[in-house]
Amino acid sequence: MSNPVIEAIKSRRSCRAFKPDPVPRELVEQIAEAGLWAASGMGRQPVKIVAIADKALRDRLADQNRRIGGWPEGFDPFYGAPVVLAVVANKEAFTAVYDGSLVMGNLMLAAHSLGVDSIWIHRAKEEFESDEGKALLKSLGIEGDWEGIGHCALGYAAEPLPAGAPRKPGRIVWA
Repeated sequence: MSNPVIEAIKSRRSCRAFKPDPVPRELVEQIAEAGLWAASGMGRQPVKIVAIADKALRDRLADQNRRIGGWPEGFDPFYGAPVVLAVVANKEAFTAVYDGSLVMGNLMLAAHSLGVDSIWIHRAKEEFESDEGKALLKSLGIEGDWEGIGHCALGYAAEPLPAGAPRKPGRIVWA
């Protein structure tokens, strides 16, 4: 029996080459809202999503991410994605990292279900712990102690996505 949610989980792939084509705001809004429906510890909902479609800000964030990752000038760690959803979680919640990770999963699955490609990019933790990252959050009205969880880069694939790797056997243990 086929189930659309399970099929989406099995067919979603990370995209490492995006077209410059913009993603319609309505789709980004739907994807972000789906992220906010992720489960959270004790229902606290300690996660915020910073939707970055402004090219100058996106490029500034990409450059900071590139420097943290140690890549050469000109490398784009967001692979040309025109939109980046930065997920941050309030450190006061002891489940912050887990809650933010669930949001990231929802974002990628929602994007896939709407025909938008995505990839989870790391180094958000280091970005938003830096003075530059804290200043960015503050400029957006996000104050307090926030941890960067990840970036969900969104766009349309510039080349076919790879097939999924076979799943390793023996990873479900029944008791």
